[in-house]
Amino acid sequence: MTEHHTHATHPEIVKRLKRAEGHLKSVIAMIEAGRPCVDIAQQLSAVEKAIINAKRTLIQDHLDHCLEETVGALPRDQRQSIDEFKTITKYL
Repeated sequence: MTEHHTHATHPEIVKRLKRAEGHLKSVIAMIEAGRPCVDIAQQLSAVEKAIINAKRTLIQDHLDHCLEETVGALPRDQRQSIDEFKTITKYL
């Protein structure tokens, strides 16, 4: 059974994904209407970026909260590896 996780950023992520969903529906309509490929590609790029940003926010939020719960309070000198790990995930 999966544990229920809710973070402060989830409403923002849902909002981004719903916006991406609307854009994706527009892309489908554009294809069906025979719109120029350049216009369609531009909209697909916007959808892709929205999904990537939602994923990045979800992963970073999860790491920030769940990793902290797992390792607990650590002295500053022992946190360096964890802080570096959290920083490098921003480049995913």
